[in-house]
Amino acid sequence: MYITITPQKLGANYSQSSAGFVDYLEKENQLPGKENDHEFFFNQKEDDISPEVVVKEIDANTTKLKKIEPKFYSITVNPSQYELKKLQNSSEALKQYTRELMKDYASCFNREINGRPVTVNDIKYFAKIEHQRAFKGTDFHVKENQPYATKILELKNQVRKIERGEMQGNIKTREQQILKLEREAPHQQNGQRIVQGMLKEGNQSHIHIIVSRKDVSNSFSLSPGSKYKGSEVEMYGKVVKRGFNRDLFFQKAEKTFDKTFQYRRNFVETYQARKDFIRSPKLYISAILGLPASEKALAFKMLRETGIPLLPVVPLSKAQLTVRLIKSLQHGIHVALRSGSIGI
Repeated sequence: MYITITPQKLGANYSQSSAGFVDYLEKENQLPGKENDHEFFFNQKEDDISPEVVVKEIDANTTKLKKIEPKFYSITVNPSQYELKKLQNSSEALKQYTRELMKDYASCFNREINGRPVTVNDIKYFAKIEHQRAFKGTDFHVKENQPYATKILELKNQVRKIERGEMQGNIKTREQQILKLEREAPHQQNGQRIVQGMLKEGNQSHIHIIVSRKDVSNSFSLSPGSKYKGSEVEMYGKVVKRGFNRDLFFQKAEKTFDKTFQYRRNFVETYQARKDFIRSPKLYISAILGLPASEKALAFKMLRETGIPLLPVVPLSKAQLTVRLIKSLQHGIHVALRSGSIGI
């Protein structure tokens, strides 16, 4: 499970409307052949919500917010291939999980509304399930293929110039060079060089959630971007609680998924493991090596499937830990996270 929370941000200033973001979330519905397989927005109690309603509701819920403040936040929930397999690619299961997840989201605010804790009924949000992902220019697959793409583009330009009589040369030789470069590119999918815009194979289902900065009454600000996990401050003579605990939210998100769907989570899939890795890659690998044999084998299998480069021989004891392996894992995991990988 890989979850991100990002504030609305469009250009130099925050847009006064959510229309641009909502239009972006409609992109999959606009693909050919999707006319009878439309994914609508939904919230805690309703299904089949139109994009027009989403824009109207989010845009109207911004009282007293300044132009430089985000009007909404985007939560992206990326289940792993293993988690999606457990759900059998069910949109209804993803909806069920989203609604449970938003209860966790509300519970992680260190705020009170009229003297009581924040609940999911205070949160104005709309969610959308997507089933496809395309490779982005920032994905490591695309970036590492880029030198080959540059050479291929140069050769194709030469072919066109030769055809127009603007330069001398052998077209067939250049076409053979192009084919050779296409085959040699390090990242392939179904025998084709991975390029920006190519749809990713496999189950790519994920959830986008647009959540208003203000509560449903349009009276209280609920920011998951708060730099405080939990604190109190005096305002206008009253003590006010503030803050949002992201760590707790990510931990609860995993526990909720596991409990809801009876999922047995491997160590490398956990949020805590990612935190351990950031603190100390060596201790992270030691923890993997300390797992029971079957769990350890699955852990390394998951890491390989995520695209993380490992040594040809998986170490069997702590004595076999090397600086090279640690650096390899460290680089690979950072690359996987930066590219938005949903592998683990």
